[in-house]
Amino acid sequence: MAIGFVLITTAPTHEHDVYTKLSKVPEIIELHPLFGEYDLLAKIEGDNFDSLGVIVVNKIRSIDGVIDTKTLTGTKF
Repeated sequence: MAIGFVLITTAPTHEHDVYTKLSKVPEIIELHPLFGEYDLLAKIEGDNFDSLGVIVVNKIRSIDGVIDTKTLTGTKF
């Protein structure tokens, strides 16, 4: 199991729309609105680190209103 944290920048006024669409993605296990440089923070889970990239590209960046993402990979101790 691989964990990732995705910082998401949305187009102005599209935050709520993007949040609603992302909340339906099953690999996103937590989703939080933010204030500041990024608009949303998504915690994602995949089978391995390669699958995290597929989730980000195919299921997050493909949503209308998503401008940019920054992905941080995590681990469990």
